[in-house]
Amino acid sequence: MKVNTTRFGELQVNKEDIITFSEGVLGFEKLKQFFVVDPGDSTLILWLQSIEDSEVAFPIIEPKIFKPDYVAKLLPADMASVDLEALSDAKIYSILTIPSNITEMSANLKAPIVINNKKKVAKQIVLQDSKLSVKYEMYKDLKSYIVSYASDDSKRTTVSEPKAMDTAKETTTTQTVEVKRENRNEA
Repeated sequence: MKVNTTRFGELQVNKEDIITFSEGVLGFEKLKQFFVVDPGDSTLILWLQSIEDSEVAFPIIEPKIFKPDYVAKLLPADMASVDLEALSDAKIYSILTIPSNITEMSANLKAPIVINNKKKVAKQIVLQDSKLSVKYEMYKDLKSYIVSYASDDSKRTTVSEPKAMDTAKETTTTQTVEVKRENRNEA
């Protein structure tokens, strides 16, 4: 199916990549269907894009990337709400707030997005852990992770001169953005 978005243009989305939020996302309860977009840049930030509203897309990231000790302690009722039998079948994301001063970027660790990879159902779950923050400032941690990952000398990239683009073609061409397949096993 083709989905028009204001951020990424027109995207081709497979039905098996659509994630259903039966209760919507907090503050956006009427929006039920989303998919994850990987813009393919080096930030490690993905986007949870609404199918029903082309203007709604949440920046998300796996909290373990910038906070390796993060644990989403789900209660049995939380697991049942997304039909989870085991946490290994879930993907956990934090919604980011990215202000104009990017160094003040924060992640909501208190209410992660929990996706059942097998059944493609999800929910934003408010965790009971009072030590978790809804505005965890994580820019420095993320930057450190990216720098250490990017400086791995075993992954050399050959850089070539960029090709000139025809701006008329660029505006009329449908953008191609990889839709991240949630059913891939990622570390």
